Amino acid sequence: MLGALILQQTQDLSDEEVQRAVAFDLGWHYALDITDDTDASTYISERTFRNYRRIILEEGLVPLIFGTLTDQLLKEFGVDATKQRLDSTHIQSNMRKLGRIRIFAAVIRKFLCALKRIHAEAFAANLSPEFIDRYLAKGSDTCFSQVKPSESSRTLEALSRDLLFLIEMFSTHEAIPRMPEYRMLERVLREQCAVTGAGAEMTVKVKPPKAVPPDSLQNPSDPDAGYDAHKGQGYQAQIMETYQAGERDPKVPNLITYVEVEPAYKHDSPALLPALDATEKRDCSPEHLVCDTHYGSDDNVLAAIPKGVEVIAPVPGPAPADDITLAHFSPDLHTGYVTRCPEGHAPLTMRQTNKHHLIAAFHRKTCQTCQRRENCPVTLEKKAAYLRYDLHALRCACRRAREHTPEFREAYRWRAGIEGTNSHIKSDLGMNRLRVRGLESVRLAATFKALGLNIMRCARALAVRLADVLAQIPGLFQPLSLPHTLLNAKHSHTQVLFQLYFPSPQITHLAA
Repeated sequence: MLGALILQQTQDLSDEEVQRAVAFDLGWHYALDITDDTDASTYISERTFRNYRRIILEEGLVPLIFGTLTDQLLKEFGVDATKQRLDSTHIQSNMRKLGRIRIFAAVIRKFLCALKRIHAEAFAANLSPEFIDRYLAKGSDTCFSQVKPSESSRTLEALSRDLLFLIEMFSTHEAIPRMPEYRMLERVLREQCAVTGAGAEMTVKVKPPKAVPPDSLQNPSDPDAGYDAHKGQGYQAQIMETYQAGERDPKVPNLITYVEVEPAYKHDSPALLPALDATEKRDCSPEHLVCDTHYGSDDNVLAAIPKGVEVIAPVPGPAPADDITLAHFSPDLHTGYVTRCPEGHAPLTMRQTNKHHLIAAFHRKTCQTCQRRENCPVTLEKKAAYLRYDLHALRCACRRAREHTPEFREAYRWRAGIEGTNSHIKSDLGMNRLRVRGLESVRLAATFKALGLNIMRCARALAVRLADVLAQIPGLFQPLSLPHTLLNAKHSHTQVLFQLYFPSPQITHLAA
């Protein structure tokens, strides 16, 4: 069942298509080790697939399955995990993108349907037929999906008043406030509206779009999804994989070692340390981690040092406009002291005011006559010229200076390779838009797709190894050159190899 679920995500199939593949596809029989054609071995109901997914989610087996199988692949193929790269990619669940008007209307309609089904007496006694028809009558959804832009503000105000009316109407009921649909009403009101006053003087006003938090409800069918102003609605997957610096060996695959899914509004910076902790527990932690600016905060770099990890990433934020920075004062990063200014003058005194702030004093006359005084961060004062700085600014200045070195550019250029991984897993494995909704289900689908990509990459590497072994057998046959289709993840590498090397049935047993 686990193999079928992994293959389902690898080939982006529905439950019905998986059921058909398990029953009739010989390739699936070979992959799942199905050795007979009986119904007991080849028939699996769609409900069974749903049950097994539920068991995996309830028992929290997703990271265990991914970690166990990936660690085995790392070991069997001799993958070097000391060099890895980390990036995030935006993914969408199977939900419709809704505007603010349709979010209001959808949560009200969802609540009314649940109220009518569960508490029919309260539904009939407290709501007028006009109010009910506005949201539950046939075709009522088109009233809110085809609103003119000039009327959107008035429609939002009317919807917000209906939302507040429902919340206040049933707030004193014993059971209704515990309904998930009622709590969703409260969430939308809290995130999208500002309520003032009390009792009969209570008023509600819709917040401007910029005042709505990014973790606000995007769709009632997927309350876990978030919003990112750059990428849009949905989720993001944090992906870390190994890479080979220099010329890549096709016999050794690059494997994904870590996958985590989170709402789209999450920033990338907090995702670095959990990735290092997860791989450290599995003994596949990197020594050099290449990532983009979002992960390269000073706190992340410092926290990675005790773990034995060097974070190779640009410094976040704009670079200072001054020509002379703290990096030009020959700092000692172990002590945090500067040793000499850009003109070669050593400080008269160095003292540390607190745990992070330091002051270097230079001779006043020397700095006063310096030709570079206008661009220098040293300030002239009554007794001396002082350079005041903190350790955070010193470390960032040194890192920015290192970004211009050939060594950094050579190490950082390998980060771009993970963009190809993100594109591959989204376009070929279907992670761009998943078939499921909800954070846990999205995490399961994304993790199994990453695991499927690892298996496909190992199959590709195994095909190259097999080709080299067969080419060394003298007199058996003349091996053909491997076509480009062998490197295409959409094709069966085993099938291509059989077509190339085993045209005769008498020697197919060599595949073992």
